[in-house]
Amino acid sequence: MEQQTARVEPSADAPLLTSVDRWLGRVETGFNLFAAFAIFGLMLLGVWQVVGRTLFNAPVRGYIDFVELSVSTFAFLGIAYCQRLGGHVRMEMLLKPMRGRLLWATEIFGTLVALAVVAVLIWYSWDHFLRAYQLGDSTIDAELPVWPSKLAVPIAFGLLWLRLLVQLVGFGRLALDPRRRPVAVVTVLTPEEIAAHEIEESLGTTERSRS
Repeated sequence: MEQQTARVEPSADAPLLTSVDRWLGRVETGFNLFAAFAIFGLMLLGVWQVVGRTLFNAPVRGYIDFVELSVSTFAFLGIAYCQRLGGHVRMEMLLKPMRGRLLWATEIFGTLVALAVVAVLIWYSWDHFLRAYQLGDSTIDAELPVWPSKLAVPIAFGLLWLRLLVQLVGFGRLALDPRRRPVAVVTVLTPEEIAAHEIEESLGTTERSRS
């Protein structure tokens, strides 16, 4: 049966890690919702652009600028949420045959590489934002400041770095004792388990069960 990556619910044998995972998950969900509302707002703006230009000869001034600035919002703010759910591309073909400490050691190695890469991205994206803020960089048409859009990138990467750090602790805990139940990590689940998990999240039963 084909398997995919999904997140395993926290257990009670690691209370501190569970609490951090729960708190960070709420922040990630908030960022993801903000990105979703940004997409919805951009859709409404696009409708008004078409209707206003066609019927009233009153297009939205700086519409292209708004679109350009909003891209970073819905492109980056949801990456930590996606990492928490195991939605990013993973080499499942290599991980499936592994068991026990070998599996968790491999996950630790991959997470360490990801932490290093994301740290570099945070550094350069922050520098990019700071330069735009100091120079007063703006869009060409409506002259909108671009630094808020550029600031969203290092913030999103920072949240992703924290998620990876929490997962590193979770993988390290399992490497020390593979018999423990996974906490704050992703593991391979069957499609039925993934569907059940998504239903729980959509209905909010997962959050209530944690309370």
